[in-house]
Amino acid sequence: MVEGDVYPEKSMESNESAPRQLSIGPLKNQDAGAIVRTARLAAGLTLADLGRRCGYSASQVSRYERGIQPLTDITLLRRFSQVLAIPPQAFGLTPSNGSRASRHAVELKDGIPSVAWPRVSREPQWEDGEDPVRRRELLAGAAGLVSAAALGRPSVGRARTLADPGADLEDMLYHSTAKAEPVPLAVLRTTVTRTRADFQNARYGRMAASLPVLIATAIATRDHADGQERATASTLLAEAYITAASFMVKLNDDPLAWTTADRALQAAEAGDDPLTLAHARRAVATVLRRTGRPAQARNLLLSAAGAIEPGHRPTPDQLSMYGTLLEVAAYTAAVDGNRHAAAEYLGEATVTAARLGSDANQRFTAFSPSGVILYQVSVAQVLGDSGTAIEYARKLRPAMIPTAERQGRYWIDVARAYHQWNRPEHCYRALLAAERAAPAEVSYRPPVHRMTKDLLRADRRRSLPDLRAFAHRIGVPDA
Repeated sequence: MVEGDVYPEKSMESNESAPRQLSIGPLKNQDAGAIVRTARLAAGLTLADLGRRCGYSASQVSRYERGIQPLTDITLLRRFSQVLAIPPQAFGLTPSNGSRASRHAVELKDGIPSVAWPRVSREPQWEDGEDPVRRRELLAGAAGLVSAAALGRPSVGRARTLADPGADLEDMLYHSTAKAEPVPLAVLRTTVTRTRADFQNARYGRMAASLPVLIATAIATRDHADGQERATASTLLAEAYITAASFMVKLNDDPLAWTTADRALQAAEAGDDPLTLAHARRAVATVLRRTGRPAQARNLLLSAAGAIEPGHRPTPDQLSMYGTLLEVAAYTAAVDGNRHAAAEYLGEATVTAARLGSDANQRFTAFSPSGVILYQVSVAQVLGDSGTAIEYARKLRPAMIPTAERQGRYWIDVARAYHQWNRPEHCYRALLAAERAAPAEVSYRPPVHRMTKDLLRADRRRSLPDLRAFAHRIGVPDA
């Protein structure tokens, strides 16, 4: 575990009513941090007051306000918008239809008129931050790619795949450039299983080469099948699309993630397996959350969980998929700032994991008692409870996590908690641990690149050994 003691800061509860828009007088176009500072001062809040309401330390809020740490993440912007009664449009966000007001929002006196707010001078970022086109540029050469595609088909051009890991999948989806012949269902099942294992082992380079041909072959196999074989082929196609959607999330390519998740859902609905259908709905919900629709995402996840709720004699597969849906619902609630719902879903996931009884990887979910703790780390981190996230992380031995992808995620969440808490040395150590566990995970994840850039800016005395070499390895430009 990363060394060093941390102490969680407890957020204060409040019974304040829903906020109205705060009036502070006209402002010129400026960055989000300046808008937050102006709104905080107008509301009469100290840095510590605002930090308690948002779940951050006073020093972290100060860094956002002064622009030392860029305030571009949509989750954070929505949280400040709710707490300070700032219209979402001021941050370049769309209003949340019917969203629940923050319990910690400022209370404004009657009779204060609303005024026009400025808009931020740059576009905000989605959940993982960077523009997908920029991400694709950064990924060129970040991971070694294999030269042979799945099913023995000719591989795509190596140079093209290195330059843009998602390009061939995009061509296959929209331009039908991949031609394939049907294969026996047993061969298709084996190849889908291998590709899903590649994802869990963070072999993303191999996936970039194999996914387009796999999906094209699965489509051809389904189209040439009848009856029960067609239903089974549809289920296997859905599993291939689910894996593609997860990979596109890694690339931060939400448009392609949306396409592949939607196609996964359509294929699963034509298939013969309710658990694959539930998994496809989880994929769609992930994209809904990432594109600013957490309420819709949570409703879809709960609906999917209700459809497969375990009875008295559930199978391990059923428990694993049900628990996974609850974990993702908890994370989605946390992104929406709903602590109570997140805790409720994690509690039920914990009970489900206890029924499962041991760490496992049924249905490629990696759902297990240790997996629930991993989500507790993630939920605490996204809620801004950095100390709580670290305390949860200390309960978990990374070696217990069954897949390299999840081990990488664990260390990245630990790094994000330390970064949030302004502990650069601990953050850097966690990033190095993530690189040891899953090198491609740190190369592909936008939060890792953002944290590394912040560490480079802050490390003026070069006290973090080999930081620039690490940044170069994972593809951070100008390291």
